[in-house]
Parts: sequence; C-alpha cells; structure tokens
Amino acid sequence: MKFLDLKTQYKSIKKEIDQAIKNVLNNCHFILGPEVEKLEKNVAKYCGTKYGIALNSGTDALFLSLKGLGIGPGDEVIVPSFTFIATPEAIVNVGAKPIFIDIESKTFNINPELVEGLITKRTKAIIPVHLFGQPAEMDKIMKIAKKYKLKVIEDAAQAIGAKYKNKKICSIDACGCLSFFPSKNLGGYGDGGMVVTNNKNLAKKIILLRAHGTTKKYHYQIIGTSSRLDALQSAVLSVKLKYLKKWTKIRQKNADYYTKQLKNIKKIIVPMFPCSMFHVFNQYTIRAKNRNQLQKYLKQNNIPTQIYYPCPLHLQPAFKYLGYKKGDLPETEKACKEVLSIPIYPELKKSEQDYIIKKIKEFYDK
Repeated sequence: MKFLDLKTQYKSIKKEIDQAIKNVLNNCHFILGPEVEKLEKNVAKYCGTKYGIALNSGTDALFLSLKGLGIGPGDEVIVPSFTFIATPEAIVNVGAKPIFIDIESKTFNINPELVEGLITKRTKAIIPVHLFGQPAEMDKIMKIAKKYKLKVIEDAAQAIGAKYKNKKICSIDACGCLSFFPSKNLGGYGDGGMVVTNNKNLAKKIILLRAHGTTKKYHYQIIGTSSRLDALQSAVLSVKLKYLKKWTKIRQKNADYYTKQLKNIKKIIVPMFPCSMFHVFNQYTIRAKNRNQLQKYLKQNNIPTQIYYPCPLHLQPAFKYLGYKKGDLPETEKACKEVLSIPIYPELKKSEQDYIIKKIKEFYDK
C-alpha cells in the first residue's frame, strides 16, 4: 500500500498525458506560451477568478503575492504556525515579520477570534491557510480585515476547488495561492504553482515579477525574479484538471466512509467541518491518542501514514529570533502531538480502506 499512488493515477490517463507531452516536444515551446496561457485561463475559471498567473511553485505564489501587494520590510503579516514552512517563509523573504497565530482545535485552521488581538500599526495582511482542503472561517476574517484595511491572501496550496458557504476559495479577497506539487489534488510531475485573483493590477504586477520585471526583452521596469511555469508541466496539469472534480468527489466519498467507520472510537477525533464547507480532502487527518504508537503499529502492518506537522513553526530554530516560547500557541502545539494523516487518494481501493480501518480499531482494542 502507498500513501499516495501517483503511478496508478498516471496509468489511468496515460494516453492523454503522453500525447500532451509529445505535443509540447513537437512544438518546442517550453517556457510560458500557449500551454501555460491555456492552463492559467482554465484554473482561474475553476477557482472563480478573472486571472491566473502560473509560477514555478506554490512558495513563489505566496512570495510574489506579498511582493505584488507591496508588503515588505517593517510590515507584519498574521499567519498560522500550524502550516508548511512556505507560508511564513514567504513573509520573511519579502522582509516582513510573521506574526504567528493559534488554530481552532476542530478544524486546524486559523482561529479568527484571536486575529484582532494581534493587529498593530504594522500589520498589513492576514494569510489564512485552508489546511488539508478545509476552508478557513472567511466571513470572520474578512470582517476584521475590512475593519483594519488589511489584505487577505488565501493559502490554498492544499485546497483547490474548496468552497466556503458556496464561495470558491481564492476568490474572496486579494488573491489565492495554489501549489501544483505532485502530492496535491491537482499535482504536476514536478514543481509548479499559481496565483489566482480578480485584481487586474495585482495580476499585471505578478506577471512582471515572475519574468525579471520585464514585458519587453532586455527592458526592465522593476526588480523581479525568475518564476515561470514551463509548458510541459502546464500540459500535464491541463489534462489532470479535466478529472479534478471527479477525483475530488472520490476523495470526499473516501473521507465519508472513514468518518462513519472511525467516529465511534473514543480515542480518535475524525475531521470536523460545518455542512456549509466544501472540504476537498487533500489529507484525511485524525487526532489520535497515543499517536506515535498508532503510527508505529500501522507501519508494522504495511500501512503508510504521515504527520502534518510534527513540530510547530513558532518553535522551530529558523524562527527562534521571533522570541516565541513553548506554550504560546497551545492548540497548535497540541495538534502537533496528535495529528495523523491516513491514505485518502482517489485510487485507494475499498479493501485497502477496510484494512486501514480494521487495523486502527485493532490497535485501540488491544
């Protein structure tokens, strides 16, 4: 059994993928160009936005969003500690300061009740992370953002296609940031990312930034970088995008089955989300008592699992200079000790799910 079976997925769409790659090789247009423009248009439409700017990673999507919005040295950005390092890393790399915030215990997402208490004169933005495919509580976040005139950048690296009260995430405020890393619901065969937005000026700025600050060869308007998604990745992603809704439905079906089978185990808390949320389940993450022992037991029975995330970012050596101490973000620190993600991918067989469920029950019945 695998935690994610990309080989099986590839075999199911092999002819289309191979033909798409062959077309790019025959055309020999490898950087930007028609394939990239096609993907940008279709992903933006999928996310309910007017513009999509394809980049070389989800990390750069965050970095260039911040840079495009003019956030830099002296500014502060509120961000959860319970996320992948790319989110606060992008803040640091534009010269700003990440202000870590605790999470809600049930959803693992940013706790909006704590946001207002962290706002200072230097605060310029909030980055809610739609973790594991679950939308953050955007109405409350947007109310605070409007009150203090803050930008909201949605980190949707794990949540393409998710909805908050019938609003597509990534379309709610300044922009949304996507990752096409292979493990994502829409994953390429290498790195990739995109910013989607309804803001025309921001879109233009990021287009400049991704190509060394130029729209005319050897004439530079601003200092930018090199962050262009290549045509081969775009061709692969365009094929896979056609299947994304189908794959999402299967992920949700798998999640529903897990929940029904595991919810009565007293030492486990299954994922919780309001019915108004459209959760796309990049991961199915439980809270488990004796998490490490459970993980070890599952491994002994050839069941792969992952821990997202074992150590909170505010306590990592990279952020020691910010001065956070153990106990500062209690819900985040607790989650890091309890979370465990089990296989959820669309190609997962029912017999494999049943085996996973059986072994989890077996562990707690001992």
